[in-house]
Amino acid sequence: MSLLIIGATGNLGRQIVKQALDEGYQVRCLVRNLRKAIFLREWGAELIYGDVCILETIPRCLYNISGVIDTFTTRPFDTQKSIEIDLYSKIYLIHAAQVAKVYRYIFFSIVNAKFYNNVPLMNFKVQIEYHLKESTLKYSIFQVEGFFQGIIQQYAIPVLENQAVWTTKETISLAYIDTIDVAKITMKSLNNPKMEKCILPLLGNKSWSSTEVIILCETLSGQTVKKRYVSLTILFLLRKILLFFAWTENIGERLSFIEIFTKPIMNKNVLQNWVQILDTDFMTINRIEIYLQDYFNRILQKVKTLNFEQNKNQNQNNNAKIDKF
Repeated sequence: MSLLIIGATGNLGRQIVKQALDEGYQVRCLVRNLRKAIFLREWGAELIYGDVCILETIPRCLYNISGVIDTFTTRPFDTQKSIEIDLYSKIYLIHAAQVAKVYRYIFFSIVNAKFYNNVPLMNFKVQIEYHLKESTLKYSIFQVEGFFQGIIQQYAIPVLENQAVWTTKETISLAYIDTIDVAKITMKSLNNPKMEKCILPLLGNKSWSSTEVIILCETLSGQTVKKRYVSLTILFLLRKILLFFAWTENIGERLSFIEIFTKPIMNKNVLQNWVQILDTDFMTINRIEIYLQDYFNRILQKVKTLNFEQNKNQNQNNNAKIDKF
């Protein structure tokens, strides 16, 4: 099977590319910047230029493609509006995939997105789910909440650098999952008839609040961090201000996510459905404690090595000065 992977340079996309290549799939990656994606070619993937916001570049990317895996979404620094990337381009992609007679189509959505219609990205995800259900494609929709990799930038790095961590006093918890596990599950679903025309929440083995994640990072790193809490009222006000200006509209849309902190947690009884459907051992899924422990161990080992080298060089310089005298 030949696969077209969109969003291949992202945290999830690159893991899916690697897993697909390891399992012998022919992989084509739609990329905007060929230079930044050169590592994918070195892995064995085919690179093809395409931009989801330049619709005429999409059809040729689908030539001789059996399956499409769409992991792409708006990034905070994208200059295009979210509606162009997360809605219009994806609707066109679904249409083009039908014309190209693509056999399988995998899309990544967000858990409980239908309950947050006022959040633009959530609303777009729901609309794409609808278009896939109305299409002739054999689709699989995986709904996720968060990835381990996102925790590094948001919590782990500030803890290591003794920076303040900004958060809210929310009660909502997220069932983070490792992108490596998601990649393995994605590949396993491709040839599973049960996954055709299927929508499945894909969650980790435990839900974590931001406070719990911060405490875990402090425990594993042996460092404490200053916590800064911001009022939801202030965030709501800031969102309205940013949405007023065209050049800050994308940031304002991102702040719309604060709405999820004001609603009760939805029922997650479907947590292990995917384990049964894909015949997967739930205990093999990576745990956030192990993932972060490995991360901090590697970082702290690098720090020790760097300090050792610096001390060694300093001693050599001191000895050289003494020899001169």
